[in-house]
Amino acid sequence: MTATEARAAMASGRLTPVALMESCLARIAEREAEVRAFAWIEPERALAAARRADPSLPLGGLPIGVKDVIDTEDYPTQHGSPIWAGNRPRGDAAAVAWARAAGAVVAGKTVTTEFATRFPGPTRNPANLAHTPGGSSSGSAAAVADGMVPLAFGTQTAGSIIRPAAYCGIVGYKPSFGLISRIGMKIMSDSLDTVGCLARSVADVALFAGTLSGRDLGSPDVSPGRAPRIGLCRSPAWPAALPETVALMERAATALARAGASVRDQELPARFAALAEAHPVVMNVESARAIGWELTTQRPLVSTELRERLEPALALPVEAYDRALAIMRDCIAGFPEATEGLDVLVTPSAPGEAPEGIGWTGDPVFNALWTALRVPCVTVPAGFGSKGLPLGIQIVGRMGEDRAVLAWARWVQSALA
Repeated sequence: MTATEARAAMASGRLTPVALMESCLARIAEREAEVRAFAWIEPERALAAARRADPSLPLGGLPIGVKDVIDTEDYPTQHGSPIWAGNRPRGDAAAVAWARAAGAVVAGKTVTTEFATRFPGPTRNPANLAHTPGGSSSGSAAAVADGMVPLAFGTQTAGSIIRPAAYCGIVGYKPSFGLISRIGMKIMSDSLDTVGCLARSVADVALFAGTLSGRDLGSPDVSPGRAPRIGLCRSPAWPAALPETVALMERAATALARAGASVRDQELPARFAALAEAHPVVMNVESARAIGWELTTQRPLVSTELRERLEPALALPVEAYDRALAIMRDCIAGFPEATEGLDVLVTPSAPGEAPEGIGWTGDPVFNALWTALRVPCVTVPAGFGSKGLPLGIQIVGRMGEDRAVLAWARWVQSALA
């Protein structure tokens, strides 16, 4: 079941929180040894919480996975790093606290890459265990895709929600910057980090994120009453598109127009290409500063891969960081004008299918631009590539227009189906 289907079943008395949790735990018991989506799980604790759940609440009885860079008072928060092994926070992160207050039940902590960066954990793609699930929200994407939980938290600094959701064939939602509180999360890049969610339907992420943020994000399954004005944006990253993504964008343009959308090619102004260099400067400089304690007192336990990326950032002149921030601010201010007359942009979610192996979580080249712009993004499943692995298509809107972006994402998904 999707989360919204489960809510309806509980409202009608056809399902109980305990039965739903038992089903999820049975799936975890069956598949976790292969998929390895969880960093920590305690079935008896989860079942006990399900017994206390009030199904009349907005998220009442829904099992959730919590990415292991987000604090939980009853489970360790280890940030994908041996430095924080066994770390027990005193309380929940704000978003987790509001999820529990709305009746959600934490099923466990999901695997993250080290500090939500690129060094991968052990999680495998449930669609094909020989392939990465993407990162950094690896465990969350895999757990949702494999039916272990209907909802999970993700975070994104470059492409850590959208890319793994696309690779695993589910819905991923990176809200407008700051929509969901980051208090109690291990923040790496203060200018970029965004809390979002993963689920199996657009209605699910609207329900989850709306409840966490205290905002009405609408009912995406309800028809908007008209077709959208869509800009087909290949973005400055288009040279990285693999053949399956090139073919997907061609299919999408045809299908969206056939469904009634007004579709036009829409490239961003030339100055937006500078974000490709500005984003990693901001991300790496801020991340290096953010883990100052780890780098200065626990350096041998920080992965070589992360040290090699962050330590050079500490040597960058402050002027380089300031220039990168100025580029971000300029492009953020210019994005509404660049998309004037359109409801949303449709753009690739990833270069192609999930890469083989789990030593690399894939390239965020089709995501970092939108993260830097702080705009809402939704990826929806959009078929399969030549290897039989899922593909996603990304719907992007203007900052603060999350409700509309979710509605149009559902429309796009229906048109592509």
